Amino acid sequence: MKIPAEMPRLKGYRFPREVVAYAVWVYHRFALSAADVEDLLAERGVIVSRETVRKWVNRFGQHFARCVKRDRPAAADKWHLDEVVIPINGVKMWLWRAVDGNGDVLDMLVQPRRNAKAAKRFLRQLIARFGQPRVIITDKLRSYIKPIHQLAPDAHHRAHKGLNNRIEGSHRPTRKREKIMGRFKSPRQAQRFLAAHDQINTVFRPRRYQLSAYSYRHARADAFGLWEDYAAEMAA
Repeated sequence: MKIPAEMPRLKGYRFPREVVAYAVWVYHRFALSAADVEDLLAERGVIVSRETVRKWVNRFGQHFARCVKRDRPAAADKWHLDEVVIPINGVKMWLWRAVDGNGDVLDMLVQPRRNAKAAKRFLRQLIARFGQPRVIITDKLRSYIKPIHQLAPDAHHRAHKGLNNRIEGSHRPTRKREKIMGRFKSPRQAQRFLAAHDQINTVFRPRRYQLSAYSYRHARADAFGLWEDYAAEMAA
């Protein structure tokens, strides 16, 4: 655990904040369950239950996600939008996700519908945070057409399934985690987990195939430095 042990202890928590931050990091960075994280901590002499790990992830995952959103560079002006079905308690829900031209996840939203109203709600959320894009790429779902014309009239809309491979790949980590977690239990749980998971992985999963070994190590060191800073900002 590389986070300095001299950080002040979190009020009301038995373990120091570097332990909590480490548990949140390994849970989101790797395809691990709460029980896996429990075993990793036990090997290091930290005895906690998987339920405690789950509470740490739920409580502080949002903190780290907010820090990443706050400090991330400006988004590229080309956006890829897509939606994928996620079954929750036998009900079909839709995960709407947007990535920019660099492949970084901009935002996501779990909704019960895949229609123009849902597309407009998601697009309004994106524009309020990032401004209007230059290009929006979607699949051929017609529900995108009217919201884009209304909310981003100057954007060039390209509706072509073959152009949207960049965002199709962003769904794979979600499917992997969904399988490990035994499917999501509620829309709220899915929204809370994926909102944190996407942002944390934006920092710790640079596109390694585009980087030299030296550049990748430098990016990884920067990510660890950010994580230490965010851990120091944690509050009970």
